Amino acid sequence: MVLSGKQQKHLFLALFYMILLIIALFWIAPMITLVLTSIKGKKEFYSGLSLFALPEQFAWKNFTEALVRGRLLTYMKNDLIISCLKVPLGIFIEAMAAYALTRLRLKHATGIFIFFLVGMMLPFQIALVPINVIYNKLNLLNTYFGLFYVYVGFGISYGILILRGFFRGIPKEMDEAAVVEGCSKWQIFIRIILPMAKPAIATLVIVDFLATWNEYLLASVIINDNAKKTVPVGLMTFVGEHGTDYGLLCAGVLISVIPVLIVYLVFQRHFVEGMSGALKA
Repeated sequence: MVLSGKQQKHLFLALFYMILLIIALFWIAPMITLVLTSIKGKKEFYSGLSLFALPEQFAWKNFTEALVRGRLLTYMKNDLIISCLKVPLGIFIEAMAAYALTRLRLKHATGIFIFFLVGMMLPFQIALVPINVIYNKLNLLNTYFGLFYVYVGFGISYGILILRGFFRGIPKEMDEAAVVEGCSKWQIFIRIILPMAKPAIATLVIVDFLATWNEYLLASVIINDNAKKTVPVGLMTFVGEHGTDYGLLCAGVLISVIPVLIVYLVFQRHFVEGMSGALKA
């Protein structure tokens, strides 16, 4: 049987969407097990019940215990303080650097940009010991500022990469017109460049908030005080303190996802536009 060109196209599309569906199921499966485990009691989880099976009795108390007994509200408060400080200030510093690299007549601007990019190539694991030694001498361990400072430092390279690409797509004729109207370079940056870069900034808010909220290694090294731990570090205490209660742990994970989901829903309509603008030469 010979298929026509139109039939071949329809067959190809059917196979393509079937493959995408199978891949989607693989991606969704862990989330399904996470949700189902969060509503299982400790006994049911260790009874041999399938990860995809519904429990006989829903253990909704896992969510309240994660918030109260697991001190998840404290961990989320700490993470929100650090994220709400780091994300806007870090993006503002990155925007100023990207503005200088693209709109001001800097010598060796390309070399400076490459210097910033080198920071993305160095794994921050190699800096853990020096950071610990320096922070110990400066009494910055177990402080919000200590964690905030390293987050800004390690995130600046990626932010400059995104914003530089977007800023280069803004016509420089707008700067010239603003200068004719009497605007200073600072006013051009605040009143023209930043408003036009909203898609790129929204993209950075999503990516940066997610990275800051979920960062574990630096937070585990710098913060040891239970009262100042962030969500990823705090969730790890569920294993030891509560005898590896996976229902409690999964409930805590689901609750901790809510702030990230809210940030994504608020800024997601600018995400694609911001990434496409950042990839411009």
